[in-house]
Amino acid sequence: MIKLLLKAGLALAVLEAGVAPAAAQQKPRTILFVGNSFTYGGHSAVHYYRGDAVTDLNNERVGGMPALFKTFTEQAGLNYAVSLETIGGQGLDRHFQTKRALLNRAWDVVILQGHSVLDRDAPGDPRVHVANAGLLAAMFTAANPAVDVELIATWARADMVYKKKSPWLGKPVTVMTADLRAASDLAKRSSRDIDGVIPVGEAWTRAMGEGVADPNPYDGKPFGQVDLWTYDQYHGSTYGYYLEALMVFGKITGIDPRTLGDKERAADELGISPSEAVALQRVAYEQLAKG
Repeated sequence: MIKLLLKAGLALAVLEAGVAPAAAQQKPRTILFVGNSFTYGGHSAVHYYRGDAVTDLNNERVGGMPALFKTFTEQAGLNYAVSLETIGGQGLDRHFQTKRALLNRAWDVVILQGHSVLDRDAPGDPRVHVANAGLLAAMFTAANPAVDVELIATWARADMVYKKKSPWLGKPVTVMTADLRAASDLAKRSSRDIDGVIPVGEAWTRAMGEGVADPNPYDGKPFGQVDLWTYDQYHGSTYGYYLEALMVFGKITGIDPRTLGDKERAADELGISPSEAVALQRVAYEQLAKG
């Protein structure tokens, strides 16, 4: 309740001042990304994209998806100080166990991204993910009661759906996506300190359903569709991380991703065509509208 009142007070102050959010942000709004290779853009051009524009708390000069978010906010005229802390191949439990001293400070926004199969030792089991999302959220809320803690519900892995032994082998991509979303929804219900879930995985399946992206990278990519997975059919491609960043941008800022348009800077710098950028922006807008 305290967190909701503080957030409502901030929004009311902006409205009463009669100014745009960018003008009200004389002091940078701080945002921290906590995650893994799905956060730092593993196996794509996004990994070291604009590492100088963000603060990598591990001093690995990573830009990743947080740098895409930073680029979008700059184009929208917003002032965000972006930081990230990532550990490849790990869930939120490792961050809580080993990185608390580094992370435990007051942030305005925190984005949490867990392991791609929820529990690396028991794929599909949400319990470790739920527990540690709650522990981290409680820590951040203790440091700043007004912090906005958001949990990313990530994408289905094509290798787990089409090739590898897993709980999702042979099932539609939408099943793994739904299971990952359900785990994050459970984490939110289980913790008063988690404010929302960002449905990145559902944005991916929406892109596939609308013919923007290829749903099965193993059977050949149809002309005109993008592949959201990279070469290992596990991590995201540049397109996949771009869509992920659009979802975070839209959810956190409240700005329609379509306003970035066909001249969006990051897309141009990373080799995403204007038409592809616009299509992915539209998918992000539609998924955010659905929730």
